[in-house]
Amino acid sequence: MEGGGGTPPEILEESQAGCSLPTGLGANGLKKSSWGFFLTGIVGGTLVAVYAVATPFLTPALRKICLPFVPATTKQIANVVKMLHCRRGSLVDIGSGDGRVVIAAAKEGFTAVGYELNPWLVWYSRYRAWREGVQDSAKFYISDLWKVTFSQYTNVVVFGVPQMMPQLEEKLELELKDDARVIACRFPFPRWTPDHVTGEGVDTVWAYDLSTLRGRRP
Repeated sequence: MEGGGGTPPEILEESQAGCSLPTGLGANGLKKSSWGFFLTGIVGGTLVAVYAVATPFLTPALRKICLPFVPATTKQIANVVKMLHCRRGSLVDIGSGDGRVVIAAAKEGFTAVGYELNPWLVWYSRYRAWREGVQDSAKFYISDLWKVTFSQYTNVVVFGVPQMMPQLEEKLELELKDDARVIACRFPFPRWTPDHVTGEGVDTVWAYDLSTLRGRRP
């Protein structure tokens, strides 16, 4: 008589087989999980990069007075340089964008400075100045134009919008000296009478001499 109570071999094999993990399914699950983390990282990193790049461009639009970046045309720059003929002293570009006006002025012998709120544009302007070989005479700073005092500049260039011109007109008249010249592009100042005008359409440039403006007052 054989020893009793043992589990038949075929039942034991089925029991062991039923307790074993499906190794193939586990590997696929790990792969899917790894791909999920990888894709999540890519999407998250992309969103952070887009936010970092877009924020400096979108933030000005949320301000009370928006000064959008619109690159100056070649004709506009030529007209600005024309208005600087026979002028000397330092120059500032208010809202300097990608730096092309400041760089053009530096090539004409001016010590030129640009103030711009968008850090990406400031860094790009510095690179362009270095590439053009005028990095010593063309400087760019990240700053809000309303927080800058312009009294040390003899030549002021402005690519403005109509909403800002009345307030900027008052600020410049208060801060600039008599020998200063203000050059407005695209839009004129509302109350000042220009001494010189050149160009037409969007390329029109108006030049205002502070000594003349103050001399016209009764």
